[in-house]
Amino acid sequence: MDKTSKLYIAGHGGMVGKAIMSALEKRGYDNLCYAKSGELDLRDQEGVRDFFDREKPDIVIDAAARVGGILANARHPYQFLMENMQIQNNLIDNSLKHDVKKFIFLGSSCIYPKFSPQPLKEDFLLTDSLEPTNQWYALAKITGVKACEAIRDQFGKEYVSLMPTNLYGPYDNFDLETSHVLPAMIRKFHEAKVAGHLPVMLWGSGKPMREFMFVDDLAEAVIFALENKLPDSLYNVGTGIDLPIEELAKIIQQVVGHHGEIHWDSSKPDGTPRKVMDISKLHGLGWKHRINLKDGVQKTYAWFLEHQNNYKEVKL
Repeated sequence: MDKTSKLYIAGHGGMVGKAIMSALEKRGYDNLCYAKSGELDLRDQEGVRDFFDREKPDIVIDAAARVGGILANARHPYQFLMENMQIQNNLIDNSLKHDVKKFIFLGSSCIYPKFSPQPLKEDFLLTDSLEPTNQWYALAKITGVKACEAIRDQFGKEYVSLMPTNLYGPYDNFDLETSHVLPAMIRKFHEAKVAGHLPVMLWGSGKPMREFMFVDDLAEAVIFALENKLPDSLYNVGTGIDLPIEELAKIIQQVVGHHGEIHWDSSKPDGTPRKVMDISKLHGLGWKHRINLKDGVQKTYAWFLEHQNNYKEVKL
């Protein structure tokens, strides 16, 4: 990969986009372009076309999406479906029309069926029904995966989809109504500690198994995909290691230093019983994650403490 090629990072302002930008700059990529959300609405077909006309990127990394946890998905199903399709369709179609050399589409492990055999293999896509609590987001991402696959098959272009497991890290969303489980726990345990080690109430039973990956590891996977010609269109990206949510809670509680009780609200949904990625395809090509869960949580909590007054909150 020529490091002078013009790279457009869509979603550069989010947790994933910032990690990718930082990793690229450290590797010597110095021809990066992006547009702030106030300058370019990726849902706007004409605006995205004009941006591509003007910037003429050689490579596009799609880290842009409307994201959120179970509550956000349940309250705003239409937005999670439609806005994500608008964003990715505009980026994919304009990349094809402007002869972009390589396109990297970032999705989510939620594209796989709710009751898939574990670990999740890329071949399990579209073999059964989705998890209802995030099906709208998942459906949008599946259309993006298939669009990239169709372009690869029909036009022979290097359009690759990377499906990361649950991500966390600096610049995560810590809003309790819209965030995912790990950053929400960090905030809950921290606020309970500050208030005198009050009890913490968490959703569900704590029994579901989940896998988590520090966002810098995904950034390294993106660079791996940039710098190598990958033979297939779809790859899982993760650690291949999962744990019960109640164990995750204990790790976060220990890192934060909270000494109160943990209560579980079993009236709230658990979601998919288990979700861990089969990462053998990408591992077989030479990429592996580096950061273990406890170290990643420590890094994320340190960032949270430093940015308590201005951390990201998403209002829907």
